[in-house]
Amino acid sequence: MEASVLTPSPPDPPELPAGAERPPAWPAWFALAGFLIGLAGTVLFGIVLGLFAALLGADLDAGESSPALVVVGTLAQGVAFALTAVFLAGRVATPRRWHFGLRATSFWPALGWAALGVVSFYVVSAVYGAVVSPDAEQDTVQQLGGDQGTLGLFVAGVMVVVVAPVVEEFFFRGFFYRALRSRFSVIVAALLDGLLFGLIHFGFDGADGLLILPPLAVLGFIYCLVYERTGSLYPVIAMHALNNAIAYAVLADGGWRVSVIAFPLVVAACVLVPRRASDGPRAPRLAGA
Repeated sequence: MEASVLTPSPPDPPELPAGAERPPAWPAWFALAGFLIGLAGTVLFGIVLGLFAALLGADLDAGESSPALVVVGTLAQGVAFALTAVFLAGRVATPRRWHFGLRATSFWPALGWAALGVVSFYVVSAVYGAVVSPDAEQDTVQQLGGDQGTLGLFVAGVMVVVVAPVVEEFFFRGFFYRALRSRFSVIVAALLDGLLFGLIHFGFDGADGLLILPPLAVLGFIYCLVYERTGSLYPVIAMHALNNAIAYAVLADGGWRVSVIAFPLVVAACVLVPRRASDGPRAPRLAGA
């Protein structure tokens, strides 16, 4: 009579190692759908805002919106894209912060990857600038009123250094890139994300403006890679804030005064918030990849 060997049944459901909990798998088409819906919401709000401003007697025939309208419109755009991401994610599972990368990760490895990403971007930008010599500049600071007194300088600085990094990273890396990764490889998803990230920042006049797009696309690509390696959005938000703080200090007259205050506050938030408000597993890298 043969001896029987008893083997324990696997746990039900199977257990995952600590920190290996997988976020919901969002379909890849969520990425494009989210962008189009968010864009449509932004355009619709812009039309309503323009009509409201016209009723109040604002001069909209000059071809340029007032800084106040641009600030409100920019905030509305961020809200539209963020709500779209949450709405679509909710079609698969109840959204939680860590599904979008808002969770803690190991500090020193995250700092190392972020530093490598920053250095890589500026090296690539320096080489590209020396070879191509693009002659175009963004007018974001002027549109936001950064050249209109102390209040305008402060408001524009907060929008550039604080608001933009948070809302853009939440959508483009936390949602758009994550959706693409359900179907595409890291490189392909990062390339698509970086290309669209560069295109939405296209705000230049003339053909020379196209020469600025490659560095912006590279920046978005690098943000994706850092997010992939750390599994957390906080290091990428800090990188984005650093880049914007440097740009604002250079482009805005007196902008450095806002940058040296706003950027450390963003970094402090990126370090402290995930330690106190994390609602998901700690991740050494992007789960579900």
